[in-house]
Amino acid sequence: MVTTSRNRLWRSTSPIPVRDAVDAQGARDTKTPRIPLQSGTPDTPGGVFTPKAFVTEAVPFRVTAFREGHDRIGVHLRLTSPSGDVSLHRMRPLGDGFDRWEVVVAPLEQGVWTFRFEAFGDDFATWQHAADLKIAAGVDTKLMREMGALLFDRAASEKSRPVAQRRGLDASATTLRDATVSDDDALQIVRDTKIAEWFAARPLRSLVTVGAERSLLVERERAGVGAWYEFFPRSEGARREADGTVTSGTFRTATRRLAGVQAMGFDVLYLPPVHPIGRVNRKGPNNTLDPKPSDPGSPWAIGSAEGGHDTIHPDLGTLDDFRAFVASARDAGIEVAMDLALQAAPDHPWVSEHPEWFTTLPDGTIAYAENPPKKYQDIYPINFDNDPEGIRAEVLRIVRLWIAQGIRIFRVDNPHTKPLQFWEWLIGTVCAEHPDVIFLAEAFTRPRVMQGLAAAGFQQSYTYFTWRNTKAELEEFLTALARDTADFMRPNLFVNTPDILTEYLQYGGRAAYRIRAAIAATAAPTYGVYAGYELYENVARPGAEENIDNEKYEYKTRDWASAEEAGDSLAPFLTQLNDIRRAHPALRQLRNLTVHWSDDDAILVYAKHLDAALSPEGDSDTIIVVANVDPHSARETMVHLDTRVWGVDPGEPFDVEDLVTGARWTWSDHNFVRLDAFSEPVHILHVKGRS
Repeated sequence: MVTTSRNRLWRSTSPIPVRDAVDAQGARDTKTPRIPLQSGTPDTPGGVFTPKAFVTEAVPFRVTAFREGHDRIGVHLRLTSPSGDVSLHRMRPLGDGFDRWEVVVAPLEQGVWTFRFEAFGDDFATWQHAADLKIAAGVDTKLMREMGALLFDRAASEKSRPVAQRRGLDASATTLRDATVSDDDALQIVRDTKIAEWFAARPLRSLVTVGAERSLLVERERAGVGAWYEFFPRSEGARREADGTVTSGTFRTATRRLAGVQAMGFDVLYLPPVHPIGRVNRKGPNNTLDPKPSDPGSPWAIGSAEGGHDTIHPDLGTLDDFRAFVASARDAGIEVAMDLALQAAPDHPWVSEHPEWFTTLPDGTIAYAENPPKKYQDIYPINFDNDPEGIRAEVLRIVRLWIAQGIRIFRVDNPHTKPLQFWEWLIGTVCAEHPDVIFLAEAFTRPRVMQGLAAAGFQQSYTYFTWRNTKAELEEFLTALARDTADFMRPNLFVNTPDILTEYLQYGGRAAYRIRAAIAATAAPTYGVYAGYELYENVARPGAEENIDNEKYEYKTRDWASAEEAGDSLAPFLTQLNDIRRAHPALRQLRNLTVHWSDDDAILVYAKHLDAALSPEGDSDTIIVVANVDPHSARETMVHLDTRVWGVDPGEPFDVEDLVTGARWTWSDHNFVRLDAFSEPVHILHVKGRS
């Protein structure tokens, strides 16, 4: 089915009517087409995998196109939706001297889209450029006027053009041929913006060149947009007994915490593994090797006599309790993400039933998991080479089982320690059956490995965000996320995890917690917080970059309500950030971040802009973030903005509102700011309009 610009399956800055037939100029005996089309994006490294987007994402389509000489060309993007709707979009030259063309389109239908680029000789634009110069200079004026009249005749003969437009073109052709009309008056036709708009929407094309058809996988919006919160269900509702032992929380007691997560505005609740925990080599508090009988052990040491990856830990409840918890979260507007950790405790049923799934050392023992110098004596890694078909079948069975319980999001533990081809197969197989399933890669590893996992299918990826803290580091990091890898890798900017408590948070005080949360929540459309962040938990275990008395190895009992009542909680600020994210569609985009400038090496400045044509509300949206990334100081400096990004000429004033404090100012492209890390470390400014 062919549709026009009224198509509701996309939003675009430059839709034009679709032409049913494309008379392409073939290359015949050469590899070079008549008008070369090169370096088209979106794409993935090497073009092996399909690039990705999410529903409502503003996707820049770019291509290099050029031809010989001085004649003008035009370039179209032809899109076909999963349901068969076809749309055509006029691309604009970027004007960078590299013959790059761009159009931004936001797809609104989930599934596999196809697209191709079409280049053509733009006969009107070629004539207009030459006529504007020659008629003004008195050179070949009669010839140029007749050439234009012939073009107008040709266009007026096209039955697909509106009648009023055809009449206007006929009249313009007559005027150009009229010898009594002066060249100055004829030049007004050459420069007529209305006529130029007609030909931009329905160009006169010659030498049409059609590029190869490409694919774009568009996934549901949650694959790219969301605020994540992580908690251990065993800690929620846990109680300390008179003898000092702790009784585990359950899914039923954890359900009571959902209201607090909902009130803060989080969309996704991530649970560490909820399966039975091994008893052999169980870890004690702070990763010690001498646990007490009452110590719960690490949830990532999966499996015991009670069962493995297909079983609920009996302390947490039953499978029915789990389903009820997932349903309660759904009723609160929260999706539950489940941990998929493909490893086993020494007493996991797999060890006795499938010893071939593990690596046996020369001394007959099974190899433990290692991340030198760390050693995980309570975990056996899986060997994917001894019985790949058996492992594939078992993992697929497990994933399907939890999907049947209502799970649609899986956070995958250490995927970089498993073969890439395994993930390509698993994610491809699962998402073919359930296109709404999302996999998040917890892979703090080398850049190429991390990017390889994303290209092979992972919908989201952890990143190096926690270790990028200075202005220079963040400028480079955030620009790369928005530009270099956005076609296939979606970052989830977790501010902390059970494993990660950076020096910045350990020594930066409460200001550091506000700064990092504000940047994470505004720089990317998906970010995450591990429980305890809102209580400023910042004491590290000596010699480790993680919290002391780590929740991985013991229960944590926290008094959320008392902390908030005492004004000792970051929860109100996190709530405010999530409210801002929901209210501003520019913050729900990845590729629209631009770094701006300041005169201070600790003042980070970036903006996110969304054109009105791409916004669900139909209004443009611009957010400017100015952050003091030094949590120990107050800074005063000048901020310098390229206001052309959001359509404001340099020097022109515009109004801004600080969405954190409510303060309003009139700004321009150069502005003074003072940010005190201890009271007001971040401005999140909404551009209200021109003054």
